[in-house]
Amino acid sequence: MVKRNAVIRLRRSFVVVTLIAVVSSIAMASPAAAAASYDPSTDVNSMFNTTAYSGVKAWWNAGFTGAGVDVAVIDTGVDPVEGLATPGKIIYGPDLSLESQASNLHNLDTNGHGTFMAGIIAGRGTAANPDSYASNTTDFLGVAPDARIVSLKVGAADGSVDVSQVIAAIDWVVQHRNDNGLNIRVLNLSFGTDSTQLYAVDPLAFAVEQAWKAGIFVVAATGNEGYVFKTGTLTDPAYDPKIFAVGATDSMASMTMSDDTVAPFSSTGSNARSVDIVAPGAHIVSVRVPGSYVDQAYGSTGYVSDTLFRGSGTSEAAAFTSGEAALAIQQRPSITPNQLKKLFLGNARPLFGLSSLKQGQGEVDMSSMLVATTPTVPKQWSTISWSTGTGSLELSRGSQHLVDGGVSLVGEVDIFGHVFDAAAMASAEAATTSWSGGVWNGSTWSGSTWSGNTWSGNTWSGNTWSGNTWSGNTWSGNTWSGNTWSGNTWSGNTWSGNTWSGNSWSSEAWKGATWKGATWH
Repeated sequence: MVKRNAVIRLRRSFVVVTLIAVVSSIAMASPAAAAASYDPSTDVNSMFNTTAYSGVKAWWNAGFTGAGVDVAVIDTGVDPVEGLATPGKIIYGPDLSLESQASNLHNLDTNGHGTFMAGIIAGRGTAANPDSYASNTTDFLGVAPDARIVSLKVGAADGSVDVSQVIAAIDWVVQHRNDNGLNIRVLNLSFGTDSTQLYAVDPLAFAVEQAWKAGIFVVAATGNEGYVFKTGTLTDPAYDPKIFAVGATDSMASMTMSDDTVAPFSSTGSNARSVDIVAPGAHIVSVRVPGSYVDQAYGSTGYVSDTLFRGSGTSEAAAFTSGEAALAIQQRPSITPNQLKKLFLGNARPLFGLSSLKQGQGEVDMSSMLVATTPTVPKQWSTISWSTGTGSLELSRGSQHLVDGGVSLVGEVDIFGHVFDAAAMASAEAATTSWSGGVWNGSTWSGSTWSGNTWSGNTWSGNTWSGNTWSGNTWSGNTWSGNTWSGNTWSGNTWSGNTWSGNSWSSEAWKGATWKGATWH
């Protein structure tokens, strides 16, 4: 058992899922100077101004703030920092991450990414008054400030995660979407793998499609690999045409959408599958997790204030769109995912001079969408094939893998080393029975009941991985070697080996980096 306040050692490991986010290249004179001088009303890329020029504030003024809508965020966890500290703002699902065994890290965001995304989606300063959201320059406000966040932690401090953990988290969201007073209608996925497996058989694509069929609007970041002619660079599951794929725009430092362009890092579509829309994703300001990995490593460029940080990437664009979806669902409670997808597409403005492969239908005009009629779903959408989910879990991982003691997690096995029978799992997912209590694919991953606003139990089979193997390599208790996290402060800040060091965390800070082991964009 890991005792509270124990030091947790994390082994070097490749990340497998792309967690697409970038800190702006805007240099700050110093953290103290930034904190003293920052004024969101003068920063075009603050949430105060981004929600204004995008038309989001028109929804607030009409009384739509996301109230009654829950947004599931599968990511690195969510911390109740200022901006997300309002009582009841965060509901914690099970922690399925490599840190779940540690009571002092359970559900908390040791990386910083998940909290940043949650802030964009539904942040709300504790002193914010709903009657003055649109004019409030003091309190941080996300796109849907009265929506709730349902957090499922899958990523550890360095981003380490396997695709089997992500699929398990998606399945949990589907099966528990209406538990304990929940109303999960949106799922935000600010990551993807570089899988080249066809979506029509891919297990990750199948999992997100089950969420879509269950009435959950799935928003996936397209990736941060930029433009590639014809073949595109969409990540898995954004490459699945059944869900909603979002790329990133750059405001070009103006308060008008007329000069917006697609950010150069934003992954683009192919002749087979285009981006759906693009949304604000460059130099966006959201909430900060002091002492997290990202804060420690990239605070010199991303720091805005004691409570705020700056980032860029299609992660941010997806989060922004998830917040917009919550607003639309509050306004139209019976809208289906397909109708909402068409509503977004029908109220998007093409960006001048750019291919649809880069921008899809363009950038959404939320003011126009507020008064639009709920559309009919195009008949041709019914001809697009659903995934069978019977493909390879290994191919879903793409090119990167978790590594322990020199042994990679490869093949048709999950994080516990248990055989992953894709056809059997797809059948269970379709029947919404892949989770049975706290058991998924034959292993105990979590508790099986609610305790207040938290899914109780933080066990991965009794707080250890003893006896579970990857190709004969035994996980034994909590013996992760490497740098340490003690309480809320990093001890040692020289991550190396096969994860972040040397993998081009570029001059733009998180630029290019992904949870697939390469870089963060």
